[in-house]
Amino acid sequence: MFKHHSALGLATALRPVQPVTLLRPHAASRAARFFAEKFPGRSLYAVKANPSPDLLQVLWDAGISHYDVASLGEVRLVAETLPEATLCFMHPVKAEEAIAEAYFSHGVRTFSLDTIEELEKIQRATRNAADLNLLVRLRVSSDHSKLSLASKFGAQPSEVKALLMAARQAADALGICFHVGSQAMSPAAYGEAMSRVRDAIVEAAVTVDIVDVGGGFPSWYPGMEPPALETYFEIIHNAFEALPISYSAELWCEPGRALCAEYASVLVRVEKRRGSELYINDGAYGALFDAAHIGWRYPVSLVRDEASDAREMAFSFYGPTCDDLDHMAGPFMLPADVQAGDYIEVGMLGAYGCAMRTGFNGFGIEDRVIVEDEPMASLYTDIPERKRATNVITL
Repeated sequence: MFKHHSALGLATALRPVQPVTLLRPHAASRAARFFAEKFPGRSLYAVKANPSPDLLQVLWDAGISHYDVASLGEVRLVAETLPEATLCFMHPVKAEEAIAEAYFSHGVRTFSLDTIEELEKIQRATRNAADLNLLVRLRVSSDHSKLSLASKFGAQPSEVKALLMAARQAADALGICFHVGSQAMSPAAYGEAMSRVRDAIVEAAVTVDIVDVGGGFPSWYPGMEPPALETYFEIIHNAFEALPISYSAELWCEPGRALCAEYASVLVRVEKRRGSELYINDGAYGALFDAAHIGWRYPVSLVRDEASDAREMAFSFYGPTCDDLDHMAGPFMLPADVQAGDYIEVGMLGAYGCAMRTGFNGFGIEDRVIVEDEPMASLYTDIPERKRATNVITL
């Protein structure tokens, strides 16, 4: 894999025709060290956010030893990439064959569930193994988060007592987990969810060994500037300490976006301008899926070797395919003189952007280059000018 100092140096030297994914291993390593050192418990990387083997190795080297896997494909990937890693199968609905292979072939001992049926499936698939860590997933609110995860999974309050009691009988270690939704903008999301955990423990009167607060930890995007992550950690720690659990109980979390958003950005070329619409060579079927389908706004910068004096204006993007759905409404703020042939860096795409790329319509080819400069925004640095993106990158 090639290395370059910066997006600007790459664009100037190579004038790439295809989109280029810019990788910043130092940013992912910094985020991983932050969680490993400051979260008051164990951090499991949520592999679905970005399953790149290179990234998995970066996170491992920075102190992340446990991985939240949600499919047999992810189990196999992490087991092959990091043979010594601990895998936790945290999807609440799994194929029985997947459970069996994970347990017998890859040493997985931790599984989540949200129904009695799933518990029975796990027991059958593992032949009633006595060394299981079973985490019961509660349904909690996603009101504080930009993307809800409150509909698909999680046991309802009326189901939790019986499920916890049954899981306690089958588990070596019993846990409770939840997910407050993606991009939680308030630490209160975790405080409220932990209140549900407390109620569940009291009602079921069971000994709980693990409390897993899931993912949802935010990153920085335009219009989404979250509080410091330490504030989230403090609220979680205080709530955990107040739970009716033993002193030996473990606290877990499952950051995905927060560990990898700053890892990657994409350098795109403007192929055409039509008023305030820019036709670029990546889009909804590439790294900008979320920008198209849920209106996610990413930071953008015009990458040009001569500074622009033009005022900023709002643009929308069209991707390269022949599909009208390949449209990113934005608004994306860029200098008004942007034109065909210019390059734009779209930042904070390490989470989900890189993972969602397809080859639809014959597009999807990309180069990957390691760059040494800082990401366009960061929650892990004290340098004020890196807290938010600027709109023009120049020499």
